[in-house]
Amino acid sequence: MGVFLWGFESPLRHSSFQHTIIMGQKGKIAVLLSGRGSNFEALYRASLHAGANFEISTVISDKKKAPGLEKARAFGITAFHVSPGSFITREDYEARIVQLLSQREVQLVCLAGYMRIVGQTLLQAFPNRIMNIHPALLPAFPGLHAQRQAVEHGVRFSGCTVHFVDGGMDTGPIILQRCVQVEAGDTEETLGARILEQEHRAFPEAVCLFFDKKLKISGRRVIIVQ
Repeated sequence: MGVFLWGFESPLRHSSFQHTIIMGQKGKIAVLLSGRGSNFEALYRASLHAGANFEISTVISDKKKAPGLEKARAFGITAFHVSPGSFITREDYEARIVQLLSQREVQLVCLAGYMRIVGQTLLQAFPNRIMNIHPALLPAFPGLHAQRQAVEHGVRFSGCTVHFVDGGMDTGPIILQRCVQVEAGDTEETLGARILEQEHRAFPEAVCLFFDKKLKISGRRVIIVQ
C-alpha cells in the first residue's frame, strides 16, 4: 500500500528510490520564483517527508518583495534576490544566477511562478535540468492567464503540466499532466484553485521521478521508465 503525501503516492514504492535514501544521497534543487511561492511551498513540504529524495538548496527571485523569498527564509532556506535591473544584459543576469546555483551544487532547477523567459545562459548551464509547472494541459493555453483562457474557450477539461524548459514559451517536453474538469459556472479563480491543488501534487512527483532516474527524453517525448 502506497504512502500518500499531498495527494500523490510516495516514490518509496520504487526500489531504486529506496536505495537513494539508504545511501543518504538527496538531490539538490533550486526554486526560481517571482511571487507568493505556492508551488515552492508544496515542494518544500514534500522534501520534508521521510522518503523524499530531494532537498531545496536555495531559492532565487527576481522580485525583492516576493512573498516566496520570505517563506524560504522562514523555512531556513538560503534565499537570494537577483534584480535583472542590476545587469546590462539578460546574459549577465542569468550568469549571476548560474554562479549562485553552481555554488550551491544545484542539480535541478524548478520554476515555480517565475515570470521570465529562460535564456540560453541558464539553458546551456542546465540542459534538460530545468522544470516548469504550468496551469493548463499543454500545448493548450500557453503563457499568461491560462485558467482564464480555458474558461473563455469553453473547454470541458483543463489541468496542469510539468515540463522540461526549452527556449520557447511553455513548449518543452511534457513530463506529467493532471486533469481537472471544468464545471458550469467556473470562473478563472475557481478553476485556478482546483488546478493549483493538482499542481501541488504533480510538481513534487516529477522532481522525485527525476532524481529516481525514471525520466528519459526521446525527441519531444518524456518516457517514464518503469
